[in-house]
Amino acid sequence: MRILLPIIPVLAAMLSACATPAAPVAADATSTGSTLRVATYNVSLYDDEAGGVIARLQAGDEGARKVAAVLQQVRPDLLLVNEFDYDEGGHAADLFQRQYLEQAQPGGGEPLHYPYRYLAPVNTGVPSGLDLDRNGGVGGEGRQRGNDAWGFGLHPGQYGMLVLSRHPIDTAGVRSFQLLRWSAMPGARRPVDPATGQPWHDDAVWAQLRLSSKSHWDVPVRTPHGTVHFLVSHPTPPVFDGPEDRNGARNADEITLWRHYISGGDLPWLCDDAGRCGGLAEGERFVIAGDLNNDPVDGDGHHDAILELLEHPRVLRMAAPRSEGGAEKARAYAAAGLLHRGAPEHVTGDFGPRSGAMRLDYVIPSTGFQATGSGVFWPASGEPAAAIADGSDHHLVWVDLTAGRTAADD
Repeated sequence: MRILLPIIPVLAAMLSACATPAAPVAADATSTGSTLRVATYNVSLYDDEAGGVIARLQAGDEGARKVAAVLQQVRPDLLLVNEFDYDEGGHAADLFQRQYLEQAQPGGGEPLHYPYRYLAPVNTGVPSGLDLDRNGGVGGEGRQRGNDAWGFGLHPGQYGMLVLSRHPIDTAGVRSFQLLRWSAMPGARRPVDPATGQPWHDDAVWAQLRLSSKSHWDVPVRTPHGTVHFLVSHPTPPVFDGPEDRNGARNADEITLWRHYISGGDLPWLCDDAGRCGGLAEGERFVIAGDLNNDPVDGDGHHDAILELLEHPRVLRMAAPRSEGGAEKARAYAAAGLLHRGAPEHVTGDFGPRSGAMRLDYVIPSTGFQATGSGVFWPASGEPAAAIADGSDHHLVWVDLTAGRTAADD
């Protein structure tokens, strides 16, 4: 849940790893070499018990069937799946591929196969051994245990990430920033206890805290347009904390990490889990994708973080993806008195009567691309496809890209 902030006038801008290729098969007939369709989808395929998602997929999960049906309709070439529990053997990913994507689903389209995928450990549910919530103990049961993990979760891998691709992934070139310390970032927003004016975490804890609540990955994909760096993450929601705003600060800095990364340069503090330091080279094409848990103008969160990313000089200027169903839902909330400032057409999820509909999910291409189409899969309530659009509280966001020119081409 996200809590709606009071209305304040704002001038808003537009807007160890396991990489496992599946058995290759012929590409779908709908795939073309001229357009790259990139998508992000928070699918809510997580469970509070380790192995729970595997059991649900084996039993036949209705939400997973709807998610697969949406993917069979939209047919992305490159896809980030958020909130998909990680397991070391990739068994859940295997099940989802074989029993859901590769089987025609009611309301979907033709079976869909991804020859390549990337998945790796995340910070959620991994015990830190530290009293991160300052409740006087380390670990415990239920939410207390989750609060003291490097990223909130009730078991390691909860709320994980999965990349699926029609095109080969350069697994040797993947960079992961799972272990990067928050304090390493210049200007890090260190949470402060407003009751004392002192840092929320003492120096010893602050020096160890990891920035990423799940992970940040740079996944190079060899597409017909050349290598595209798929920059994926799922920052923590900026809620479920207290007046110290430790989750709000972390969310903002998880987003800010990508701003530093695409700015490039030596950046000796920005070191990946293999010890390689520095940002993305000048002229490289990229797409940032994920549930970034930050609306440009509405809800909780430091909106400057997402606005500064959207307005970065290396980010393509394009219209925000939109949907009729999202606009319908946002206007229904407004009619009931839950007023937001963002464009109703741009929302990507429905987060209930306290928070309403907001734009939290993003596909953000670099310059060097041209955007030829985009959308949020959220049909109006009267459309037949609306029957498969409620498999998650988030909706799939997609952008169609063709190659333009970059500085490296000149």
